[in-house]
Amino acid sequence: MTETTPYDADRARFTRQALARLVLCDQAADVADGAIGLIATGNDPDTGPGGRVSQAFQLVELAERALASAVIYEHERGSSWAEIAQYLGISPAEAEERFTAYLDGWNRAFDVPYRLDDTGRKQIPQLPTAAYDPAWACHRLDTWAGNRLILVNDERPVSSGLVKAVPEKAVPKVTP
Repeated sequence: MTETTPYDADRARFTRQALARLVLCDQAADVADGAIGLIATGNDPDTGPGGRVSQAFQLVELAERALASAVIYEHERGSSWAEIAQYLGISPAEAEERFTAYLDGWNRAFDVPYRLDDTGRKQIPQLPTAAYDPAWACHRLDTWAGNRLILVNDERPVSSGLVKAVPEKAVPKVTP
């Protein structure tokens, strides 16, 4: 049985493809924010030995999450393992083996939206936050992109391009 979440109605406005793209946008923003921390040099004296390596390694971890999100998005939009693998420089079988667990987790989260924490009392959402609460994610990412993407002239640079779910056809009213 599928549990309901407080954000089901907001999520229903988007296709799974759009939700996957929203997660990818969120991950990409995290990568960009992580990279920004490596640019300024003024705080270098305050960073302990190896500190910048730690930051760069964290950036690689964020990029790996973004890559997994990109694969999920491409899978949702119908890309084959061969098409995905082409850009990874590996075989389709290797790509499928590497990313199947991420896809399985993504798919499972739509059927079982929560897991219990270690105490067994608190429900933890299984979908990434951007897919779980897409209205919040759209607002946050539109603001983030609007503040950073100088040459983009769009009030909603992230949410305007998302594929919306096709609304159900209204049932014609029968008048007596």
